[in-house]
Order: sequence, then structure tokens, then C-alpha cells
Amino acid sequence: MLKKIPTSQVRLGMYLHGMEGSWLSHPFWKTKFVLTDPEDLRALQASGVPFCWIDASLGLDVEGEAAAAPAAPASPPPPAAPTVIAPAPEAPAVAPARERLELGTAPASMGEELERATQVMQRSKRAVMNLFGEARLGKAIDAEQCLPLVEEVASSVVRNPSALISLARLKTKDDYTYMHSVAVCALMVSLARQMGLDEAQTRDAGLAGLLHDIGKMAMPLDVLNKPGALTDDEFAIMRDHPTRGFEMLKDGAAVSEGALDVALRHHEKMDGSGYPGKLKGEEISLLARMGAVCDVYDAITSNRPYKNAWDPASSLARMAQWSGHFDPRVFQAFVKCVGIYPVGTLVKLQSGKLAVVLEQNATALTAPRVRAFYSTKSQMPIPTQVLDLSSQGASDRIVGREDPATWGFQKLDELWQAPAG
Repeated sequence: MLKKIPTSQVRLGMYLHGMEGSWLSHPFWKTKFVLTDPEDLRALQASGVPFCWIDASLGLDVEGEAAAAPAAPASPPPPAAPTVIAPAPEAPAVAPARERLELGTAPASMGEELERATQVMQRSKRAVMNLFGEARLGKAIDAEQCLPLVEEVASSVVRNPSALISLARLKTKDDYTYMHSVAVCALMVSLARQMGLDEAQTRDAGLAGLLHDIGKMAMPLDVLNKPGALTDDEFAIMRDHPTRGFEMLKDGAAVSEGALDVALRHHEKMDGSGYPGKLKGEEISLLARMGAVCDVYDAITSNRPYKNAWDPASSLARMAQWSGHFDPRVFQAFVKCVGIYPVGTLVKLQSGKLAVVLEQNATALTAPRVRAFYSTKSQMPIPTQVLDLSSQGASDRIVGREDPATWGFQKLDELWQAPAG
């Protein structure tokens, strides 16, 4: 039973179904949950959202009205986000706002989330292709249309930070341009959460990641998709994509200042050697500094038209050596997001076994779950074995990362994606 009520009438115990007004002012990633925390109620009432939709059959009704009293809404409810969210329990546990897990975002193991993340990736690819196609035709960007996609990506990241990010790294050369934007969206959400940004800032970071490369749609296709190295003239053309992206977005609807800034500044460097503005240090906004790290990491760990991917761990090691490129504080937070040994990294164990990293351990970055599959002592494959290096009885540990090319391993991605049973 849906009712549209002024936000001032919302009270604890109501089932929040939707919010009106620009999504940029919405204080939560998701709607559709029972409002139980006073901090959430204060955030909602201070957000500027004019009206909310409540479901009186799943929570409290407006004071003075019977819960079963029918009330026909004056206009249709806002469209539901594509993510399927289970109905709220009748008596949800109360938790602090920063710790409350909204419906559809309960923690999931890597194996549990991979299947859902695969579906999110497929839907995201179609959505971004359509979005970028319209941009190439000169149509204005409506950021509000991006919200369901940003929320779906963010929900997957909340359930398991590694699943979608790891899958996004497997993009092909042909779909790099589109899937790079989805991957940077996911990385920005994960990094924002790691850095303690609030929900509105995290949502803005995700939108900025999704739209950061929109300017590439103004680039000539023969340059954008060139299979070889760019000439100096072609590189000069590509260096214009941040400015072109900013110009495309500023004329759009509901595009936040953060998204505009990241589109323009994600190639700036801390030492002032970046472009287009040669900004230095704190002259670069926090979101743009975050965007620089996320953009580069996904680019160098992905197969591109003119370059094959580097493995995740060596990519982090190389990025750490690029003095003056990244904000050290942001980069350190990013490493905590993806792990010292990101999913898919080939590592050598103290026992002499080689293993591929399956899943991070948030409390022990050097002790992830791995799948051992090869013995360096016998130089032979061994029956695969999943090891949790952080478990109390673990007798093995990582002694270093290995280059898959050195060993001639071509199917590591199949190993980490396989069920862990």
C-alpha cells in the first residue's frame, strides 16, 4: 500500500519505498527498507528531498491513520531500480547508519557474487554502449539515467569488493572503451568506501568513474581504436578527450560538479606534469586524484587495442614506483581495496607451490584465499587445493608474486573463476 507523504512526516518504523526530487540529493544508495535509525531519519529530513513514498503494509503508517486504510497515490510511484531487492523483514535489527546493510547488499563470498556480478557486467555493458552511442551522436547526457547502473554496480561492490572489479579486468580489446568505464565506476565506489566518504560522496564517485572517459566519444574512431602505438599527432588528439568530455557533460542534465571535475582532471598528476591543466598537489580535487589511480590501474591491467594487460600485482608495484604521479594517501587506500595481491595474481608459497589468488582477506592483506595448482619442486601440476592463508591452522604463506609469462600459464583467469568447492 503506497503513499506519497511530505518528508517532514516520515518517522522511524516506516518502510521507505522511494524518494522524489533529484537523485543527487538522495541520502541513501537504496530505498526500499524500514527506517530504523535516527541518524538515517535526520539525514533524510536534511536532504532537501520534498516527498517520500512509503509502503504502509510493510511498516508504520502516517500518524493518525490506520495501517490498513487504503490511500490512492496522487501520481504513479517512482520507477524501481533494476536491482531486485528482497522484501524487508518484519522486525529488522537496528544498526548504526554507517554499519547498516541495506537490502540486497548483504556480504557475499567471491563465489556467491561472481554469478551476480557477471549479470551486472552484461547489463552494464549494454547500458554504457547506449549511453556512449548517444554521446557520439551529440545528444546531451542525462546523469539521472545513469543512477540505476551506478547503484547496481555499487551494490555488487558492497556485497563483495573483488568480484565485479576482477571480472571487469577481463574485458576484451573490442569492448575496452565501454567496460573500462564500468570498471572505473566500481573501483571508485570501492575506493570511496575505503576512504570513509559518505553515501552521497560515494555515489558521486561512482558516477564520476562511469562518465570520466565520455570525451573519447568525440575522438576519431580510427585513432580511438587504433591497434598500434599512436603517433605524436594522434596522441595530441587523444589528449584533448578530458576537455571534450567536460564540455559534453556540462551541457547535460543533473551532472554533478564531481563528475565534471573528474572528466576534466583524471589525467592530472601530483607533480604538475599531467594534462590538460598541469595542476599540482592539492590543486587537484580528491575525486580527481582518486580517478587518476582507478583509471590507470584498470587501463594497465586490461587488454587494450595497442597493448596487452599487465598482471594485477606487478601493476600495483609499477604504479608505486611512479614518483609524483599519484597522491600517496589515495594510492595506499587503493591498495587496501584491491589487495597487495589482487584476485588473479600468481603467487609462490613457502611450500614451493604456485597458487592463484581467489579472494582477499580484509584483515590480513598478505594472507588471501588462494588455489594452489603447481609444484615448483616437481615442475608438475598438482591437484588443485583451496587454501585460506589467514586461517588459524594455515601452515603456508606467500613468499612472493610470480610472472605468469615466465611459467607459460595462459589460463589463470579460469582458475580463479572456478568454484572453490
